Amino acid sequence: MSSFTLPIIDLELFTRDKTASEAINECQKVANALREYGALLVRNSGVKEEDNARFLDLLEDYYAQPLEVKLKDARPDLGYQVGVTPEFTEEPKCHRDINCQKLISQLPEEIRPLPISGPDPKWRFFWRIGEIPKATNYPRLNADPVIPEAFKDKWPNIMDEWGNQMHRVVLGVAEMASVGFGMHAGKLPDLTKNGPHLLAPTGSDLDKYGKIGTIFAGFHYDLNFLTIHGKSRYPGLHIWPHNEDVKMQVRVPDGHLLVQAGKQLEWITGGEVKAGFHEVVVTKDTIKSIEDAKKTRPDRPLWRISSTFFLHVASDQILQPLEPFKPNLSHYPPTFAGDQVKHELGLIELMK
Repeated sequence: MSSFTLPIIDLELFTRDKTASEAINECQKVANALREYGALLVRNSGVKEEDNARFLDLLEDYYAQPLEVKLKDARPDLGYQVGVTPEFTEEPKCHRDINCQKLISQLPEEIRPLPISGPDPKWRFFWRIGEIPKATNYPRLNADPVIPEAFKDKWPNIMDEWGNQMHRVVLGVAEMASVGFGMHAGKLPDLTKNGPHLLAPTGSDLDKYGKIGTIFAGFHYDLNFLTIHGKSRYPGLHIWPHNEDVKMQVRVPDGHLLVQAGKQLEWITGGEVKAGFHEVVVTKDTIKSIEDAKKTRPDRPLWRISSTFFLHVASDQILQPLEPFKPNLSHYPPTFAGDQVKHELGLIELMK
């Protein structure tokens, strides 16, 4: 496993004075990090660790509920784009995708992902953040939220509080990327206005599946624009930084968030930025955190929660390479973002 360190971006340096030379240089760092690695760490003291802790506690309690209670929150008719997705439903694209399997075969054996054998043994909850568009050609991607009955008094407040913080930070990163790529600051954020943004915490049962080598999320990229991750209580996220022949286990420091490029960003940059591949597996560090939790939090449910937020281009916006990026119509033809999302959801068995 690599000791490679991702670039750390100071968001506050930009928000204090967006015209300062130091801020412009920091924007260039964002663009370079996305171009070279497809990922970066962002330092931001405005993110409150106590809000992340409340969020993680809530999701641990939610996922610890009986199966039949959670299944009431599933919306398969909406492609699981709101509410809960049960375990063994989402199938990693690379399980059957020839191009992805070819990519894996080209990696040095010591840094290949663990082989995928089927759907992921993880649950996921999708909670909409931001405004739903008044009119859209993609209502299934912009549906009303699901509020779990047992948590209806506190669920919206806790989810919105944490989700809005993540949204604010990743929009700041998008603004910095716009400047770093030579566009006006609002170019990339404007594409995401009224997008189907999702706070998307996964839940993995560590009592059932907490064994070294278990794959919670098989090797894949994210279909959206930018993904931002908060700190999980249990490590296990591996990423493959673009342009580096390394596989690294991510450790998100306190006061930092991890940002990864998604497929929509790859699309609008004509492939200059590549969507970042990653997996989540049980490692020795995961086992150590499980053992520590049993000692320090013996009364708490033993579930691994991912603190994940997906920033999306609005469904009715057209994805295509923007200036200053070179057109690449054979790989990135003009496509409505909603059509791109529906296609990708079909590939991972979420939307029929």
